[in-house]
Formats: sequence, structure tokens, C-alpha cells
Amino acid sequence: MLSRPSTLLLKPLVSRQHQQGRTNQFVSALVSSIQNRAMTIMSDQTKAEHKKQNYSERMKRTGRPVSPHVTIYAFPIAAIASITNRVTGCILSGACAGIGLVEIFGGPGTTLSLMQEIGSCSLAAPMSKFGLSFCFFYHYLGGVRHHLWDSNPDKMLTNDDVEKSSYALFGASAVISSALMFL
Repeated sequence: MLSRPSTLLLKPLVSRQHQQGRTNQFVSALVSSIQNRAMTIMSDQTKAEHKKQNYSERMKRTGRPVSPHVTIYAFPIAAIASITNRVTGCILSGACAGIGLVEIFGGPGTTLSLMQEIGSCSLAAPMSKFGLSFCFFYHYLGGVRHHLWDSNPDKMLTNDDVEKSSYALFGASAVISSALMFL
């Protein structure tokens, strides 16, 4: 049953409409359904038992399925592309900040000697080139793609076109970065 304050709030709404001759069927149905609805109130003992139970155990007992976790959800390629664009932007920002901090705290020319040191390593140089160039080109081409989406939404913003452009973005970035890795 409705509590006294709730009834007091709803009665003026319904009675005003009756007086004006405009009976709103929706409001009348809402009030009657609220007044006839039984409310379950847990006792202190039931609350304590409820808190002791694990969520999975409760769902198993009631026969309800447990919601799938995000780790088993297969993200669409567009979501992966969006997340990758954000991550590559953060990596680029971190790399720029790192280069600036090395130069500030190491003195003039420290960044140049660090780059020469990394370039002299046979394994670290190609991997560093690939990693940074992939981040740069992926983020850059992602921005170009987004600009094209904004300028041609009717032609380029369909589900199929977004999926195709996401695969193309990953592929183009990987090809360009692989080519630059050997320079």
C-alpha cells in the first residue's frame, strides 16, 4: 500500500484533473497500480542473511543467470579501434613528456645521446621505431578518419564502413610502421 505522504502527493494531481474534467487515464492507472502494489520489507534477520550470501550463490539459488564479465565479452573492432586511438594518444603524450623531462633534467644534448644509444642497440632500435611510429601513424590516421566521418556522416558512418575503416586503420598503421622500422 502507498504510504501516507505518497498518497497525499498523488491525490491532488488526480482530483484536480477530475475537477477540470480532464481525466488522464495514465495518471489514474498509475495511482491505482501504486496503491494496489504490495511492498516487501525485509526483516533485520533477512537483511543479515542476504548480506552473508555471495552474489553468484544467490543467482544460482534463484535460477537467474549471472551477468557476463567484460573479459568474456567480444568487443567489436570499432570499440577496439577507439580504445587503441586513446591509448596511442596517451603513449605519444608520455613519450613527449619523457623526452622533455630528460632534456630538462639531463641538460642540453641528453636526448640526442639517449637516442643514439637506443639506435646503436640491434634489437631495441627497430622495436622502438616500430612502437613509436605505430602510435604516431595510428593516432594520426585515426584523426583523419574521424575528420572524414564528421564531414561525410551519411556515406562513411554506417556499421559496415566503420568496421572496414577500423581494419584499414590497423593495417595501414602496421604497414607504414613496419616499413619505417627498417630505415
